[in-house]
Amino acid sequence: MKIPISKRLLACASYVRQGARLADVGCDHGYLGIYLLKEGIASYIFASDLRPQPLQKARENAARFGTDDRMEFHVADGLAAIVPGQVDAVACAGMGADSIIEILEAAPWIMDDNLHLILQPQTSGQALRGWLSEHRFSILREMLLEENGYLYTVLEAVYTGKEEPLSPGRQFVTEHLLREGSPLLPLYLKRLAAGMERAVVGLRKGADDPQKLWYYETALREIEEMRKIYGLCE
Repeated sequence: MKIPISKRLLACASYVRQGARLADVGCDHGYLGIYLLKEGIASYIFASDLRPQPLQKARENAARFGTDDRMEFHVADGLAAIVPGQVDAVACAGMGADSIIEILEAAPWIMDDNLHLILQPQTSGQALRGWLSEHRFSILREMLLEENGYLYTVLEAVYTGKEEPLSPGRQFVTEHLLREGSPLLPLYLKRLAAGMERAVVGLRKGADDPQKLWYYETALREIEEMRKIYGLCE
């Protein structure tokens, strides 16, 4: 029986290390954890969701695929149901960067160099990368993928305790994304540049937030430079 797992969740699964005990935050239907157990990648899954209905569906799916004996299910806010040291990987997928940041900020025990974060923001990825940088996490790798006409990124990060500041442009496009050389990269940069141009035009008209204007102007210059250097202008 094939597990109906999305491209986004498969990308997250590819970053999970062998034998990991994973907290799947906002697990929804539970397919990420089920897939990881069926493929022999993860050893145990702590699945949580704010809503009881999808969590019940995840329980039913786990029973259907025979993985319920290696999964725990919790109606919980973020990582509230996890005891520090209980997991060595955390996955947050399918939610906005603001929600992911709130979840991480509420669990200071994630500042552990043995704990790997696998994050897939639906929106505002630059805010998440900026937060990780400010809180001394290092992005180990990142990939681009396309699903249903939308472009998404998945990243893996770990706490290092080292300051690694990211410029505005690098908050949108990390060195890892550039090095990956995805065929989606030209389109990704083009869409980013177009969005930034609109933001800059709007901010110049408003003229009431110089710091935000500087941020987007700087990011736009950096993105355009990346397009030139890597020959990605269309």
